[in-house]
Amino acid sequence: MDVFSIQKPQNPFPVVFDSPHSGVYYPEDFRFSCSLRALRSIEDRYVDDLFAEAPRYGASLLCAKVARSYIDLNRGREDIDLALTKDSMPSAKPSVLSDSGIGLIPRLIKPGTVIYDRMLGAEEIMNRIMTCYDPYHEMLEQLIEDAHYRYGKVWHINCHSMPQKTAYPKNALTLLGGAVKPVDIALGDRDGSTCGRDFIHALRDFLKSRGFYVTVNDPYKGVELVRKYAQPTRGKNSLQIEINRSLYMDEETGQKTENYEAVKSQINYMIQFCVDFAQNRCNRIAAD
Repeated sequence: MDVFSIQKPQNPFPVVFDSPHSGVYYPEDFRFSCSLRALRSIEDRYVDDLFAEAPRYGASLLCAKVARSYIDLNRGREDIDLALTKDSMPSAKPSVLSDSGIGLIPRLIKPGTVIYDRMLGAEEIMNRIMTCYDPYHEMLEQLIEDAHYRYGKVWHINCHSMPQKTAYPKNALTLLGGAVKPVDIALGDRDGSTCGRDFIHALRDFLKSRGFYVTVNDPYKGVELVRKYAQPTRGKNSLQIEINRSLYMDEETGQKTENYEAVKSQINYMIQFCVDFAQNRCNRIAAD
């Protein structure tokens, strides 16, 4: 199975972008019962293309090809929804996400919209983990570790998109009678635990200077892919970025809007900023 694509320059800077939810491949053994349109509504459509120029600026880019609804690469490996399994799985450690139907193997598109009309066996679940989840995580870890070995520091940016209806900050301050505005870009570092403050604040200020409404850890903080590989005290920084889909696509039809190329251009400026930030804060320390 063609699980991911990877692009990187010959001697990449220690900046790694990854897009785990932009995959559009739906394997034959999926056997879902809902509509394909419903499944596609939870894709991070076009995020892989929005960040496609990263290698041109000297960064690495890893993108999932398998659909998020088949297996969610941004969940814990053992975050298995027991309400979806017909077999005993002693290794399963369900979280609030799987209990809500959006764990490692999603059960729901949204409340009331189920993905399956059947239960899944342990063998089927483990096959998805071993053929999709493990290879993606192993590649991302390798990219991060290689960059850290060469430079002593690394900046990992986990790329996502968010529907406008979920882009409203929970802790927004508004004037009396004012309406809460949807966020353009939300940055997340799990409340300061996965990324150095200097980077997330610098990126926030840069994006604001480009005209975006930016928040930090609200409404999204980051999940598994920023948690698992981050060690800020050792120079391993992971940050999640969520981009409001309405900036560049029609959320009903899934088509690009006339603003798409302008947003992609802004993303390129952001990629350059991240690479420049890394270059200014580390030196190559390992020989090839």
